[in-house]
Amino acid sequence: MKPRLFPVLAGLLSPLCLSAKGSEISFNRDIRPILSENCFYCHGQDGNKRKGGLRLDERDGALQKGESGEVAVVPGNPEASALVSRIFSKDQDEQMPPVKSNRHLTEEQRDLLKRWVAAGAPYEKHWAFVAPVRPALPEVGSAEGRGWVRNPIDRFVFAKLEASGLRPTEEASRPTLIRRLSLDLTGLPPTPEEVDAFVADSSPQAYERVVERLLASPHYGERMALPWLDAARYADSNGFQQDGDTFQWVWRDWVVKALNADMPFDQFSIEQLAGDLLPQPTKEQLVATAFNRNHLLNGEGGAIAEEQRFNILFDRIDTTATNWLGLTMACAQCHDHKYDPITQRDYYGLLHAFNQVSENGLAGGGGRAKRIAPPMLEIASDEDSAKLEELKQKRLAAETAGMVAAKKDLAFAAWMAGASPDMRHPRRNDIGLPANLSAILRIKESERTAAQKKDLEKGMRDLFERDLWPKIAKTDPTSKEAEEYREAYESYKSDRVPRVMIMKDDKARETFVLNRGEYLQPREKVGFATPAFLPAPGSGTPANRLGFARWLFQADHPLTARVQVNRMWQLFFGTGFVKTSEDLGVQSEIPVHQELFDWLSVEFREAGWSMKHLHRLIVCSATYRQASRVSPELIQRDPENRLMARGARFRASALILRDAALAASGLLERRVGGQPVYPYQPEGVWETLAITKERDFTYPASSGPDLYRRSLYTFWRRTLGPTNMFDASNRQTCKVRQAATNTPLHALTTLNDPTWAEAARVLAARGMEERSETRERLEFVFRRVLGRRPAAADLELLERAYGRQLALFGRDPEAAASVTKAGQAPVASVGNVAEHAALSAVCLAILNLDEALTRE
Repeated sequence: MKPRLFPVLAGLLSPLCLSAKGSEISFNRDIRPILSENCFYCHGQDGNKRKGGLRLDERDGALQKGESGEVAVVPGNPEASALVSRIFSKDQDEQMPPVKSNRHLTEEQRDLLKRWVAAGAPYEKHWAFVAPVRPALPEVGSAEGRGWVRNPIDRFVFAKLEASGLRPTEEASRPTLIRRLSLDLTGLPPTPEEVDAFVADSSPQAYERVVERLLASPHYGERMALPWLDAARYADSNGFQQDGDTFQWVWRDWVVKALNADMPFDQFSIEQLAGDLLPQPTKEQLVATAFNRNHLLNGEGGAIAEEQRFNILFDRIDTTATNWLGLTMACAQCHDHKYDPITQRDYYGLLHAFNQVSENGLAGGGGRAKRIAPPMLEIASDEDSAKLEELKQKRLAAETAGMVAAKKDLAFAAWMAGASPDMRHPRRNDIGLPANLSAILRIKESERTAAQKKDLEKGMRDLFERDLWPKIAKTDPTSKEAEEYREAYESYKSDRVPRVMIMKDDKARETFVLNRGEYLQPREKVGFATPAFLPAPGSGTPANRLGFARWLFQADHPLTARVQVNRMWQLFFGTGFVKTSEDLGVQSEIPVHQELFDWLSVEFREAGWSMKHLHRLIVCSATYRQASRVSPELIQRDPENRLMARGARFRASALILRDAALAASGLLERRVGGQPVYPYQPEGVWETLAITKERDFTYPASSGPDLYRRSLYTFWRRTLGPTNMFDASNRQTCKVRQAATNTPLHALTTLNDPTWAEAARVLAARGMEERSETRERLEFVFRRVLGRRPAAADLELLERAYGRQLALFGRDPEAAASVTKAGQAPVASVGNVAEHAALSAVCLAILNLDEALTRE
């Protein structure tokens, strides 16, 4: 694992004056960041790479003599401590950090380490590895604070702001608040009617009513599923060269349903990690376990099955650890962790719980269903069952009409007797038989055992029906018809009836620590174990995935609640309490709002792990409601808004922007759940994947309402994701933190993609149908996109833009006609084509305003 630069919270911690003379030194706050960034890589817990036998990550190790007889730390005696002498040394051969490491300590940091040793070198356990305890709510003494605070979150935030000499920003306007809420809780913008109703509602509970309506919306689960799909590396295909399609969308629908129902997070987690191990698991609980089958699956001919199986296992551990522990365990696959106290034995002890599934690491070949891998669960809908029954009955009717079954039995009997059932087809002895069947046939019939007779009957009938009967049946119209229905039945069942890949412990295996993570180099055998530095599982905890899942929710577990609360905060504020939401280990930053972080973590657990409860608490806070306006002082004092002195403002993701454009235009198909769809995509993109003739990679473009379904339902090819979702995860690995992007693809997409062009043209047509005057039309389309009413200056700019576009399209009727025909939605007859094209261009510009692309 490569070391990561420790985040510097410039300006934020100045009140603490960490290295000021005379200040009380905290190991977690002041010392560990320096050692972690500069020393742990060579002097941490990884004994195989430890230099000079000197250890600094734990106190007992730091007090031991190294290979040269030096002691890294002698409490109270800096002069006798190798740490101090080396960091102050001018000799490049002795100087630490080494010159070649490109790491440098400041004079302030050297002095801080020396004073720490002189003070007795006290160590502390990393804050995230200590179970959170609910802190007391800060007192708010000022009248301003009492008037601002709405719930416990605000008490912590106001106290920190007050200590830093800052004040909260005023509340955002009502149109801004409802747009913010709607995008955050449903991923869709509010309608102008919803904005007007909220603005006009003067009751004290107006805001809370909007929150409750959005939390109850079926689109809430769709919005909250988006980050979970990234974290679960969900896709609709396997990846690799063949990239076969799967039916994992069944699990995606389970996630949406569970989130809408506010399934408690402990249940939500346990069912996904180990639903199959629950007593008498339901079909839904089995589907939930598809979380850990959302991995890449190799179907290439040269792939080594066992190697691929271990690749899947390693990915599974990494995904699980990131999602629930917030730790980077992947490096412990090959060696003890360089920074966190995770050993290789910890890693493989956890891997053992996931090593009992009957998978061989490879996807099958051939038909669609064979491009998935067992264990799997068939989920036939009522429509599927009806269709299969219809094909079955048609086959039976055809067989009855032509007595096909009787003919088949007679033909088989003749064939078994050595005769040809038809002169055009070979006798039994004229075709090659499998060795096991030939061996049985050489035994006298009277001497064959019951098992041999059974094997012969089954094997010969399978051979006959596979190789001979289809050819014979083609000579008989009724036989041919029955065979066609049989093939249609098998084809429908294979391609249309979902078979979701699930977890199932039905392959007992031993697990070994692997030398450097090589699956062919097993070392000592291990059994199930959770990481030793965390609290041990309670008595009676089963030694399997279910035991691991339940262990995550023990009251003394320090990480599970924190990891999820951090990601919730990230969802609503753009950045978590800890920036690195994938890593809360020793290299992570110390939260600025650590007390609030702990309070919310305990609240999450004690409120029954209700996700909606936490979401409600956050969005109802005064902290969340602040305007995102920023002053020069705040830019200087708190450029990243870590103190929360203003509302959060960040670029919305491509998936949400696409949905918002469709919603504003009225095109959005709001049906929840179902099979993936194939919206607009440039021609020929998938064809680049067709490097062999074994797969047809022609893009099966959708039509009608399926073109306008939410981005959540877009088919996600793992080797080549949706082209208009420019900032999304590639879904090949677990991703819990997405970086905002200003890539040129962003503007090229939102200005030129058929989805946006069509949305602009349809929105313009609606404006022309609903309003008769130009200014009224401009106000109508503006409100559909941004929610608020345009100011006079906004309308003046829009009118000028419309006038310029109208003049251009008036001179070019062909271009105007082209603009008004974008996409597949029916072209509305709204009168003047040039006016329609001009208003469409203005609508596209509005959809591309910074205000439209940004969650304010």
